[in-house]
Amino acid sequence: MTSRALREAFHREYMSFFERAERTRRWNLFDDVPWERLDEAPRDERLALCAETFCGVEMFLPDYLREHLSLLAGDYGQAWFAANWGYEEAKHSLVLREYLRRSGQRTEEQLHDYAEEIMARRWRAPHSDPRQMTLYLAVQELTTFVIYRKQRELARRTGDPVLAEVYRFIGRDEMAHARFYQRMLALHLDVDRAGTLADLAHVVRTFRMPAQDLLPDYAHRTAVMRTAGVNASVFFTEVVLPLLAALGLTREDLFSVPVRPAPTGASTRTEG
Repeated sequence: MTSRALREAFHREYMSFFERAERTRRWNLFDDVPWERLDEAPRDERLALCAETFCGVEMFLPDYLREHLSLLAGDYGQAWFAANWGYEEAKHSLVLREYLRRSGQRTEEQLHDYAEEIMARRWRAPHSDPRQMTLYLAVQELTTFVIYRKQRELARRTGDPVLAEVYRFIGRDEMAHARFYQRMLALHLDVDRAGTLADLAHVVRTFRMPAQDLLPDYAHRTAVMRTAGVNASVFFTEVVLPLLAALGLTREDLFSVPVRPAPTGASTRTEG
């Protein structure tokens, strides 16, 4: 378990995060999305498939919360952040589902069938250590932000103002989450630099997106997402390097750490 001083620091960071969210970032699915502009949106299966994919990833939220909270016993700040994170991620899934339904690109029956297929599966946390999971989530949230930013750009180019605005709201949340986890990591580095660097190197080298092996027809979905500019090179240049910079680290800090032996059957493949 982390020290009391570190837990108190986590709590202070959460309160700062929560205040900013309440004052500047909250958005309403029903009132803030320009649904009245759906008539301008083209029926683009590439955009729809990506929106459906992201909706499915977000639908593993009960698993994400269950696995994460099980590691946070006694850590009030991070546990309350996880609850707040769950609320915001639930909105992401709902707004994407509403977009697909209201735009007519998926029927209610199709959406229910998809949800049933998703909910029949189970996501497991890739790490059992709380600090490694914090590191994993820092990488995952920043990766998700980059993906949504590129999807927003694609929606704009395709002429879909509604989906572009949906991704703007979601992306803003994802960046706020990423920055919170970066502050958690900065605190970990202050307390145990060598151990945190070793964990960071391990997480980056073994990183896989949530639900990568769980969504139906994931290989095809990934191929479609790549058309928006999402690949392994982007993961390094737009996720790993900015994360290191935010933490005051360099590539040498990360890659000078010895590689840990991977567990039997573990994969080191990244998205794309």
